Amino acid sequence: MVAFNRFLGPAETRAGGAAALEGMLPRPATAAELIAVTDDRYLSQMSLRIFSAGLRHDMVQKKWPAFESAFHGFDPRRVAAMSEAEIDRCLSDPSLIRHGGKLLAVVANARAVNAVSSDHGSFGRWIAEWPERDIVGLWERLVKDFKQLGGNSGPYFLRTVGKDTFIVTEDVTKALVSAGIVTRKPTGKKDLRTVQDAFNGWMEETGRPLCQLSRILALSVG
Repeated sequence: MVAFNRFLGPAETRAGGAAALEGMLPRPATAAELIAVTDDRYLSQMSLRIFSAGLRHDMVQKKWPAFESAFHGFDPRRVAAMSEAEIDRCLSDPSLIRHGGKLLAVVANARAVNAVSSDHGSFGRWIAEWPERDIVGLWERLVKDFKQLGGNSGPYFLRTVGKDTFIVTEDVTKALVSAGIVTRKPTGKKDLRTVQDAFNGWMEETGRPLCQLSRILALSVG
């Protein structure tokens, strides 16, 4: 097991000192905070992440009020019941981003949110109760049960809503490779489990959440 101090020193140097580094680190939401968020806000943030992929985020943000209106405030039950005619109107609406696959994903994901909420009480409770020691398992479920949440889209969505997660960015990958944990960007289940095991060890060693460990790794190399 590689000691986390290997990364902490270089990250503090690049950040301008220990205090400056601490000020740059994210804070995950508590379980109570995650549970308090309503399903429509999770669907909105999920959809925002999907539409932001590959596009300028400021442009997507400017259009988001129009999305909120077109998709009934992202109420999952209303979105799940949207007709083909309503989706066709979205595809021709210049105030929206007219990407057919992503627009259809909103409806499919609304149905998936409803299913999760029915089984667990709410979407927020589901992700709140998912153990961080198996966060890659949650990534896998998002890919399996939802649309357009592959690659880093699922982890970025979780980070946005406050669920504690690491993200395998280019800089995090460089740090992991430099420590001999992986030899390339981890994408397969075996490599991701290896990375999860490393992060679990560092959580125990440092007492820090996954999101902070991930940020420190990134800062240690770039």
